[in-house]
Amino acid sequence: MKWFLVCLHLFFFHFPSFSSLNFLCHQDENYALLEFRKTTTWKNGSDCCSWHGVTCDTISGHVIGINLACEGLQGEVPPQISHLSKLTSLHLSYNYGLVWKESTLKRLVQNATNLKEMFLDYTDMSSIKINSFDLLFNHSSSLVTLSLQTTGLRGNFKRSILYLPAIHELYMSGNHLRGQLPDLSSSIFLKILDFSNIHVKGPIPPSFSNLTHLTSLSLMGNSLNGSIPSSLLTLPCLTSLDLSVNNLSGQIPNIFHQSHRLQKLDLSHNKIGGDLPISLSNLHHLTSLSLSSNSFKGQIPNVFEAMTKLQHLSLYSNNLEAQIPSSLFNLNQLLTLDCSYNKLVGPLPIKIPGFQKLTYLNLDNNLLNGTISSSLLSLPYLTILSLSNNRLTGHISAISSYSLQELYLCANKLQGNIPKSIFKLSNLTTLCLSSNNFSGALDFQHFSILQNLRSLSLSHNSQLSLNIESNFSYIFVELTTLELSSLSLSQLPKFLGKPPSFYSLDMSNNKLNGRVPNWLLETINSLGFLNLSQNMFTSIDHSSRSGYQISYLDLSYNLLQGELSASICNMSSLEFLNLAHNKLTGIIPQCLVSLSSLQVLDLQMNKFYGNLPNKFSKESQLLTLNLYGNHLEECLPKTLSHCKNLEVLNLGSNRIEDKFPNWLQTLENLKVLVLRDNKFHGPISNLRIKSSFPSLIIFDISGNDFSGSLPKAYFKKLEAMKDEDASFSYMAEALYYVYSQLSSTWYYYSVTMTIKGIDSTLGKISTNFAIIDMSRNKFEGEISNVVGELRALKGLNLSHNRLTGIIPRSIGNLTNLESLDLSSNMITAVIPAELSDLNFLEFLNLSDNHLVGEIPRGKQFNTFSNDSYEGNFGLCGFPLTKKCGPEQHSPPSPNMFSSEERFGFGWKPVAIGYGCGFVFGIGLGYFMFLFGKPRWLVIIFGGQPKRRVRRRTRVRRTNGSNMNQMIQMS
Repeated sequence: MKWFLVCLHLFFFHFPSFSSLNFLCHQDENYALLEFRKTTTWKNGSDCCSWHGVTCDTISGHVIGINLACEGLQGEVPPQISHLSKLTSLHLSYNYGLVWKESTLKRLVQNATNLKEMFLDYTDMSSIKINSFDLLFNHSSSLVTLSLQTTGLRGNFKRSILYLPAIHELYMSGNHLRGQLPDLSSSIFLKILDFSNIHVKGPIPPSFSNLTHLTSLSLMGNSLNGSIPSSLLTLPCLTSLDLSVNNLSGQIPNIFHQSHRLQKLDLSHNKIGGDLPISLSNLHHLTSLSLSSNSFKGQIPNVFEAMTKLQHLSLYSNNLEAQIPSSLFNLNQLLTLDCSYNKLVGPLPIKIPGFQKLTYLNLDNNLLNGTISSSLLSLPYLTILSLSNNRLTGHISAISSYSLQELYLCANKLQGNIPKSIFKLSNLTTLCLSSNNFSGALDFQHFSILQNLRSLSLSHNSQLSLNIESNFSYIFVELTTLELSSLSLSQLPKFLGKPPSFYSLDMSNNKLNGRVPNWLLETINSLGFLNLSQNMFTSIDHSSRSGYQISYLDLSYNLLQGELSASICNMSSLEFLNLAHNKLTGIIPQCLVSLSSLQVLDLQMNKFYGNLPNKFSKESQLLTLNLYGNHLEECLPKTLSHCKNLEVLNLGSNRIEDKFPNWLQTLENLKVLVLRDNKFHGPISNLRIKSSFPSLIIFDISGNDFSGSLPKAYFKKLEAMKDEDASFSYMAEALYYVYSQLSSTWYYYSVTMTIKGIDSTLGKISTNFAIIDMSRNKFEGEISNVVGELRALKGLNLSHNRLTGIIPRSIGNLTNLESLDLSSNMITAVIPAELSDLNFLEFLNLSDNHLVGEIPRGKQFNTFSNDSYEGNFGLCGFPLTKKCGPEQHSPPSPNMFSSEERFGFGWKPVAIGYGCGFVFGIGLGYFMFLFGKPRWLVIIFGGQPKRRVRRRTRVRRTNGSNMNQMIQMS
């Protein structure tokens, strides 16, 4: 439809009037046109001035206009078009198959010296170099309008790439031009300039301030940086400015004081900071203001009294706080207001004198409290009202805004009965009342009165009693989304005649039982999203039909039992399948991993046995494979390496017997690898490849029979665990929000790990939440200093192995570390003082080793109990009852105890035994473990210990932990 309207626009508003038939066009121009396009209406020997899309001069008979926009032209443009030297207007836009050669365009522009309008949008100019434009258009002194939007132009702008002295309108959006914005100082008559979404960067050129005739400027969707030039805002004719979606920074320089004529201002999606300027009040002529998606803070200034012409105001996604100013509610011309995703507080006004033309109001995701006033619910033209995710309380008063189409009141603290006035809103298409405190009894039948209703959400109102009658059939004509989660329902509704064509249905966390009902299976072809998790269903019959179109199916936490039939693969469009926490048994169907559309497969905590499916396709789109807690056996199939998009692989708590799958390290996107509690064995080979697990943030191979040294080469290449200061977002790949337009249900990938000594289930996983767990194996040798390079680590567990040597000082570099467990090994020497600089360390277990000397003091170390150190008979000092002697108060520099440095024996009695004799070594070792490290012995072997200068650690916060916030107990 949009394409059709654009074509109509070009036809009616850019098509010059047809020429009189009294004048025949010139023969050479007739021939040129026939070469350009031959159709049934373009016939040789007829007057070309009468042809469709052709305009001739009424006196000379020369062709002066061509308008063939949206005509479906294909192939290369013939060079004969350049023979139309008298052209003044050329419209060929939206001919997607029309290809331009640089030579053809150059001849046309150079010959048609009177050309004033050229519209070539959405044609193919990909073979033309942007750097040649100065040669193409230098002679086009008469060109007034040039539109080259989305033509495939590529390359870097040069400073003086466009010399168009007569140009008034220039449109080049949607290309890939890069570089910096060109100098347009020669185009002094320019009125409209659109350089949006062309990928340029750098500052806005000062020369733009010379464009004194400019009325509209759009530079949105680029990578522009720096500040907004104040001179740009003094342009006398500017009425529309769009700088959104860039990287502009700093303050907005006197923007609202200088732009008195400005009618539309859009600075959204930038990084502009600071407070909103009070000088907003100077914009008397402003009709549209958008400062969305920036970093504005403070309160919205109370300056709207004089802005009487304002129609559109958008301030969403900032850090605005305090109350909404009262003057804003006085605006009578305002049509749309969006202040969502801020920190606005306080109640909404009881009386609203303005807003009499308001159609759209969005204040969701703020901190608003108090009740919803009746005046807000009675605005005469309001069609969309969104107040979700606030702290609104009280009852909903009667609603008389009968124009309402969408009403969002989700995630508040509203209470009482759902008002009956809602069922009088005949235009209502969307109603969201979920996650509140509504109570009382409500007949589901009432909602069938709203015959335009498409989306209904009542989920998570635990006190609401929704009555669904078993002997009644409901009628919903338009309903496609129904969310009735967590309402203690014991039955699904029945529908009269053909069931609704549901696209999204969420009935999770209820008391539904037995077999999934047949009517639901009959509508499954139209379903995209079905969530029946946390119920008591025992079976689902998916064998009766084929070709299911469902994309998202969640039946986790039910009582499903028996074998999983291969007929489930009839759901050929399946992208998400979660059957976790049931009683399913048998072998996992091979066809599941052959589904080309499948992205998430979660079968954890069932009773599947046998081998894993072994034919993973090279076309696989699999992102998550979770088979944790089953009875799977044998080896891992190497075809898993075909899943190049795989990000989460959890095979923990099975019976898999294999060597470490080194071939998995080729999966560049793998972020979570869990192989814990299986029968893996043997050493982990240090393969010499360029990249090894570069994206891995969770590595858990605990509870196996791995042996040999810790894989130092792997530690060196875990790039994602090294960057502690990167700005990470919650990873969308392991934190799936499937079909955000269909449902509010999130799929959080969860993984069970041993954190702080307790088996815990991690919920949301952030990409800077890095954990290594190699405990309960047979690793031996020393802990490499390389571990200290993994600065993003929050948890490190190497307990219950056979590790020897010392605790590396480099662990003190892990400033994000919150949990460290090295217990039940044979680690010797002192506890490095650097560990006391770990400000976030909340859990420490060094028990059952051979550590000696004084326990470091200060910061987090003052909070640990005896349990952290028990089984180390050579330790002394707080919190142990054993006091340190004079020679034990100042542990020597750890340099002296590194096996790689000059103090060779590292407090290993066996090493001394080799040097001095077995008996002497045993005796000296016993002496050391009883009385600590004698200073005279240190002097003999290593000289006076050097005075250590403690490294300063940047303090990011005092105490507390975000690990606790990430952990949800099973």
